Amino acid sequence: MTTAVPEVAFIGTGGTIASIGKDAFDILDYGNNDHRLHADDIIAALPSLDTLARVTPVRFNTIESTAVTAGDWRDLALLCAKLAGDKPELAGIVIGHGTATLEETAYCLSLTLKLKIPVVVVGSQRPLNGISSDAQANLVNAIKVAVSPDTSGRGVLVVLNDEIHAARDVSKRSTFRLHAFQSPDFGMLGQVDGEAVRYYRRTERLHTLDSEFSDADIAAMPRVDVAYSYAGSDGTAIRAFAAAGAKGIVLAGFAPGMGTPEEVAALEEVISKGVVALQSSRVGSGGALDSARHRSIGILAADNLTPQKARILLGLALARTSDLGELKRIFETY
Repeated sequence: MTTAVPEVAFIGTGGTIASIGKDAFDILDYGNNDHRLHADDIIAALPSLDTLARVTPVRFNTIESTAVTAGDWRDLALLCAKLAGDKPELAGIVIGHGTATLEETAYCLSLTLKLKIPVVVVGSQRPLNGISSDAQANLVNAIKVAVSPDTSGRGVLVVLNDEIHAARDVSKRSTFRLHAFQSPDFGMLGQVDGEAVRYYRRTERLHTLDSEFSDADIAAMPRVDVAYSYAGSDGTAIRAFAAAGAKGIVLAGFAPGMGTPEEVAALEEVISKGVVALQSSRVGSGGALDSARHRSIGILAADNLTPQKARILLGLALARTSDLGELKRIFETY
């Protein structure tokens, strides 16, 4: 008797994991070839998948991850919801994605999807035909994670280099190395070792079914910008963002979360005009300082979210409220 295998949907959005270089040694300039495979071609090239899962390829817009917008996040969220609604037997969804903004897409989906089934976002650092490519191994591991019973209830996950990460915690930490994706503060959730999917911890922050946000909030996200601190930086960027219509500004400041005196003065100025200011850190690890000085001005703290993820949460939150007390609660909860 043949044992039924679970069904997984694979959404291909492009990226390195869908790219073909000009030869096996092309691991840098393949993006210029404009040769990318659709989801069905990627799955067709994988050997012996039928012993692991029945994978249904789903085409999405093939886009560079550097060109991803909030509109793409909403389209992905709606597509995931439709796939799960149309196929109650679906065990999980895997999304192939370019690594440039993979962590941002994963985090936005983790805040807005209302699905019980696992959603796993996967990418690669080398193209499909590159020497020692990680593309197929990462994709197979992502499928293993999606069908594992132990994955249930863990929200949106990111899988690369045999590691399983929470969408909230993970970030790309290297430009070309295969171990690029890491969760610096809390570490990975688990690993894929051969056929085994092993977990070692859970994320405690709210996500997916427990989140108050939805795809409608993505559509309603106002403009939120990120200003970057450096020695001698002034308030020009902050004032320019406010003039351009930003409803929120995230300051990627010095550790443990401080801007220059000129930046703080500019933030105080734009806050008086109704802009919400959020302090993050440019170092990518550790919590942002929630100081008495910031509280007196009205600058919120982003906890340990990276500036790019703090921007997403602030945008979703501002789609619902501009109350500082509520915004503080949100950043202490998600």
